[in-house]
Amino acid sequence: MSQPDFSPAADRNKQSILDVLRQLLPVRGSALEIASGTGQHVAWFASRLPNWTWQPTDAQPHALNTIAAQVALQKLNNVRAPLLLDVLAPHWLPDATQFDLIYCANMLHIAPWATCTALMCGSARHLAPGGRLITYGPYLEGDVPTSEGNRAFDQSLRAQNPDWGIRLREDVEQAAAQAGLQLCARHAMPANNLLLVWALRESPNSILPA
Repeated sequence: MSQPDFSPAADRNKQSILDVLRQLLPVRGSALEIASGTGQHVAWFASRLPNWTWQPTDAQPHALNTIAAQVALQKLNNVRAPLLLDVLAPHWLPDATQFDLIYCANMLHIAPWATCTALMCGSARHLAPGGRLITYGPYLEGDVPTSEGNRAFDQSLRAQNPDWGIRLREDVEQAAAQAGLQLCARHAMPANNLLLVWALRESPNSILPA
């Protein structure tokens, strides 16, 4: 079997994200990963949270093979076969499909703004009662000075594609609110990233503590 694709950034941040997930998650549950990419995160999390069932997805057909290769390399039996899923599609999965966790890392800044709205709306449809959406990546914040690294990164993204760019957290909160989600926790992470935890407004009693 050929070696799967490798992302140095995913390798660097996988443990710090897992440390927060361990604080947030109960012993068992079901998780949907949006934009799984190389599959490094889902393989790492699944190997260390064995009582969770993981559903990786990606919008790029070629990514499904590398995700499957990552899972096979780790000999994981709690990861389902990866699915092709575009967050902009009107229907992700059958409406009755629900997850205790929806996880999305490093997508919002390298995709058009419409993907943020779509992520929030789709997550609101597929979160189980008490479930959480977790997003990870760089954010701008109106009340927090922007690091020089994030400022330069944002400029480089916009130079590559004017529809890309680091999103203002407050704008993401507004999109979430319109979909019926609210921000319930903010975790500062290494390399000027944030891990944000979102919940359905009508589900104040959560199995996943903020």
